[in-house]
Amino acid sequence: MTAIAPPTSIDATVKLLDSANYVADRALATSVFLMLKMQRPLFLEGDAGVGKTEIAKVLASTLGRELIRLQCYEGLDIAQAAYEWNVQRQLLAIKASERTTGGHIETAIYSDEFLIKRPLLQALQGKAGAAPVLLIDELDRADEPFEAFLLEVLSDFQLTIPELGTITATEPPLVVITSNRTREIHDAIKRRCLYYWVDYPNAARELEIVRRKVQRVRKEDMFKLPGIAETIDWTRALTALDVIELSKENINDTLGVLLKYQDDIHALRTRMQTVLDESKSQ
Repeated sequence: MTAIAPPTSIDATVKLLDSANYVADRALATSVFLMLKMQRPLFLEGDAGVGKTEIAKVLASTLGRELIRLQCYEGLDIAQAAYEWNVQRQLLAIKASERTTGGHIETAIYSDEFLIKRPLLQALQGKAGAAPVLLIDELDRADEPFEAFLLEVLSDFQLTIPELGTITATEPPLVVITSNRTREIHDAIKRRCLYYWVDYPNAARELEIVRRKVQRVRKEDMFKLPGIAETIDWTRALTALDVIELSKENINDTLGVLLKYQDDIHALRTRMQTVLDESKSQ
């Protein structure tokens, strides 16, 4: 995967997102462009399923960057988010040293060799010219004290490890933070980010999103491809079920609305994940 330069205009950003089948309005594309131009984290807030996480995935795929994802949850701490020491290997190294030299190696065991790198540290140590996309997903699920730890990372793109010192990113990662707003995120975090509220798509955008998904299904080898009537019925069915994000499960449950032959339904079910992945990458 070869990294490419970020877009140099808002229009180019719109095209970049569109190339990965992400239908974005100009305001969202502007926020993404400014995030890339200013090297500032982008804080995306909105209801679940409106496409916040997908922004990070699209940026990683279209810019040829590694996607590093930190999924937040209650009880998340430094050991899972940033780093921890491999205590078992450290103890083995100490015992080995005592047997061979009788000496002490307390300093040596606090080295990169014994460090387990978690998402935040991995993101800071990305290569120049190919800094990864760091997705801090659903920050509102983490405990509030975890936000204080994030401040150093978001402010200076650095992380302090007491035994090693401060590790600073050669090139800042592209940071996308999402929140479903189950609780308020502290202002100190938001001040360090560009902010955008991701709302539900309007009718035109929603129609375009559905159209692209159905087009991908129509590329499959089927006995009877879905027509316009079936597409409209399928859209109505998804709306009736309050589906706000297409997934393998909800598509599988509603295939009888879109397709009318069991062989076609069975064939598509066996390739469901591939179809979803390809529809996002085209």
